[in-house]
Amino acid sequence: MRLVPLEIESKLRDKGLWPQTWTARAAIYVLAVDLVVFALQMLLSRLSPGASASLAGWVSFLSFLAATLYTVVAFRWLRSQLLWRLRNRLIVTYVFIGVIPVLLLGMISLITLYLLAGQFASFVVTSEITARLRSMEASNRAIAKQISLRYSQGVKPSGEAIGGMRPQHREWSRRQVCAWYRNQAQPNCAGPAGAAPFDAPGFVNDDFREIVRDHGALYLRTATVIGPEPESLRVIASEPLDQSMVVEMAADLGEITLYGTLNTPAVQPKPSDAVLSGKEKNKQGITIIQGGAVSGDGRQFEPTFTAGAIPPASNAVDHEITFGTPLAVVDWASATGERQRAGALVRVQTRPSILYARLFAALGDFAKGVEYILLFIAIVFAIIELLALWIGTRLTRSITSAVAQLYEATKHVNRGDFSHRIKVKSNDQLATLANSFNSMTASIEKLIQEQKEKQRLEGELAIAQEVQAQLYPKEIVQLESLEVHGFCRPARTVSGDYYDFLSLNSDKMILAVGDISGKGISAALLMATIHSAVRAYSIEGIPLLREPAAVGAAAGSGLMLASEIKGAEVSPASLLGLLNHQLLESTPAAKYATLFLGIYDGATRRLTYSNGGHLPPILISEDGSSEPLSCSGTVVGLLDHVDYPESTVQLHHGDLFVAYSDGVTEPENDYGEFGEERLIQIVRENRHLPLARITEIVTAAVEDWIGDNEQPDDVTLVLARAR
Repeated sequence: MRLVPLEIESKLRDKGLWPQTWTARAAIYVLAVDLVVFALQMLLSRLSPGASASLAGWVSFLSFLAATLYTVVAFRWLRSQLLWRLRNRLIVTYVFIGVIPVLLLGMISLITLYLLAGQFASFVVTSEITARLRSMEASNRAIAKQISLRYSQGVKPSGEAIGGMRPQHREWSRRQVCAWYRNQAQPNCAGPAGAAPFDAPGFVNDDFREIVRDHGALYLRTATVIGPEPESLRVIASEPLDQSMVVEMAADLGEITLYGTLNTPAVQPKPSDAVLSGKEKNKQGITIIQGGAVSGDGRQFEPTFTAGAIPPASNAVDHEITFGTPLAVVDWASATGERQRAGALVRVQTRPSILYARLFAALGDFAKGVEYILLFIAIVFAIIELLALWIGTRLTRSITSAVAQLYEATKHVNRGDFSHRIKVKSNDQLATLANSFNSMTASIEKLIQEQKEKQRLEGELAIAQEVQAQLYPKEIVQLESLEVHGFCRPARTVSGDYYDFLSLNSDKMILAVGDISGKGISAALLMATIHSAVRAYSIEGIPLLREPAAVGAAAGSGLMLASEIKGAEVSPASLLGLLNHQLLESTPAAKYATLFLGIYDGATRRLTYSNGGHLPPILISEDGSSEPLSCSGTVVGLLDHVDYPESTVQLHHGDLFVAYSDGVTEPENDYGEFGEERLIQIVRENRHLPLARITEIVTAAVEDWIGDNEQPDDVTLVLARAR
């Protein structure tokens, strides 16, 4: 049972709205089921709110499935609409080949530049910390040597003495120096007022330079150990890694945030570098961060402080860069001095213009030259890209315009207009294709004209065949003493062979067999001419005047109208002479015919005949013997002043007269020609059969001899048997 009437389906198909794929049909079915379930849910919600809750999940699932299927259908429809035109296909191809790789390369370059810029910003901070540690280490070594010299002189330096050894630099105002000699419990320290003393852990038995965590705070500490145990001297310098130090680092860089690890483990660690949740400023203008961060190994960081400020953007592309890097921290309270690779975290927020200034600060005026070089390279690349885009557009237009012209040309051809030609304006493969199309349409147009001409000729040939068929004798008046039969099978539509039986009276009959040179229409026309002339001259008489000569002499010299010989008195030789003169005067020189004419007289049972170049007929007697009727004369219509000899033969009861054209004896196969001997043998073996049956046997044998090859010539056979 059909759900949709055929008329509606046909209209939807014509408009392209009928679903063709299983995806489209499934989308329609799923949507229909979804609407039915939704309607049922709405109905149950009015009757029983609790009962409709179980259908809500099905409605959601079916809606999602229908939306997915319709998305697939819409994508396929949009793809078919967009990609139908070759231009759109080329545009999509160029996008995937040229635009998308460029965009991906640009994205990779931007990401790489961003990471390099962030890494460089972090490098600036870490290198600053490393420089301070090295400076502290150098100064600490100098102080350790002075203290060691004092101890070697027997003088125990006090804290004030050690303080006097400290360099008088501004950064040393925040540093604390402590010295331990011979593992003494209390060190001699010098440093800023209120600085908390620190212990010398056991793992510091050699030179040391690291960031350490002591009592929850971060410090830069260096240690110098002089002498072996137990006579060793350990001098340790310490400076807090606090806001003041970070403010100095953030100058001309941006905003720096320091994160330290919590004393308690993270409850829900997240693998991120830095997570901020809130900010507030203290009285000194330092931004204190509330919230935290989580390292990659699960340790949770707490934001300690933020120093500096993000500078304003210098241009539209001077966007903010945020990058974080871990700091290796040594736990000062541990017995082994374990070094944590991510004991602290530094986050830097800056801009490319600041990093560029820091990177090329040492270049001076040469940095402007670098800018100009980069700008020049960018302009060159932009010009190349625009040139490539322009060339691609031109090539696309040349391809699509050629295809569009071919498409329009095919529409003309589909309408039967083969005269349409494509305008060729280029010299490429598409132009060659257009020329080939023009050549093809010209050839088709020519073939159509030739086909029409052929059809016209075939029509004319059909008419000629009908007319020629009327020329062959239809109803043959058999003589009392002579039985005749004729057959002709053309090699083409019309034949150039000729045969006729013409009764002069109740006792006389003319037997004519001929073969016209050539084939086709011209031969058929000449055959019709000979047919008409033979009948006219045989029945109505032959008008001719001779200088003293016999009636049977040549009809070529001095012909003038003088007397009239009636058909009953006409002779084969005189008739051939007149036909020769007529054909010679009225046909081209290359046209001629072979013609055998015989007049049978029933009263005397004699056959008088003359042969104008035709194959000699054969007379087969009752006892099977055969003899050719040789009476050689030249062909008709080729030469003037020709004499045609005449001869007579007596026919006995049962004698069989066989006349034929070369289409019977000359067909060839792998064994040679069919031949006259084979013809005589076949006729001799079947001489007692009816003439029509003998004709069938002979023609069938010729056809078998030819086989699958084309019939080379007209097959004509004339039989006459004396009774």
